[in-house]
Amino acid sequence: MENFPIVNMEKLNGDERNVIMEKIKDACENWGFFEVVNHPISTELLDTVERVTKEHYKKCMEQKFKEMVAQKGLENAQSEIDDIDWESTFFLRHRPTSNIAEIPDLSDEYRKVMKKFAGEIEKLAEQLLDLLCENLGLEKGYLKKAFYGANGPTFGTKVSNYPPCPKPNLIKGLRAHTDAGGIILLFQDDKVSGLQLLKDGQWVDVPPMKHSIVINLGDQLEVITNGKYKSVMHRVIAQTDGNRMSIASFYNPGSDAVIYPAPELLEKQEEKSSAYPKFVFEDYMKLYAGLKFQEKEPRFEAMKAVESTVKLGPIATA
Repeated sequence: MENFPIVNMEKLNGDERNVIMEKIKDACENWGFFEVVNHPISTELLDTVERVTKEHYKKCMEQKFKEMVAQKGLENAQSEIDDIDWESTFFLRHRPTSNIAEIPDLSDEYRKVMKKFAGEIEKLAEQLLDLLCENLGLEKGYLKKAFYGANGPTFGTKVSNYPPCPKPNLIKGLRAHTDAGGIILLFQDDKVSGLQLLKDGQWVDVPPMKHSIVINLGDQLEVITNGKYKSVMHRVIAQTDGNRMSIASFYNPGSDAVIYPAPELLEKQEEKSSAYPKFVFEDYMKLYAGLKFQEKEPRFEAMKAVESTVKLGPIATA
């Protein structure tokens, strides 16, 4: 198995730009994942985010998680559990409107830090989307516009902790799935591993690295690229030791955005008959809600069945 793709973003500004762009292209086509280092987000901010997230879990989440485990009898499980995940989570919404002020138990420092972190992650997401445009031969800004809808993208952060699990062979930290949305940026624990992706029929570990951001592609990018880029099944394996932190930010289309293969890419592909469907993102999310932990292909087929009702408008990139 070849090495997991690590992208040094500093090298995008030098003589090795073409090599790095090719690495990103290969990762998008063959992995659905890559990990960026030396990106624009400061290490000081990442260290602060990690500190306040771990403090918040200890103070406000840990006991609730233990109570849930006891209530459901998870520690006494004798057979595989496939309807619940071994994770403690909450969700911060940033766009189109923020809910950070409404989340209970967050300290003022945590709210302030996560607001700043969200701003930096959003900028990085849009930078990466433009790199993908460049590799695809699409006009700069095309993917951002494709996601935009009437009120901009849907953007939020899932903050998760995966506590030590006594029976990781019987319960997953997070069951296998592809992500429904656009581009996902993950700041994860650099000491406790657990994230795996499916490549060529084998589960591959995503290496924990200090101050890196793990990137993965969601179903919408597979549709827009008409399958050139792939969303990939991934999961979290619970660990017997250590509490794994995971802060995943989802830069997704707006709920009313109409998603469809980029016409420019369809023109380049010989098999136009195998085009992916056209649909309103919100409709896809309604379908995904009940089918998250199943294969993505039936979701795409289901959307094809309703695509004749979707009205398309041109995507202006100017």
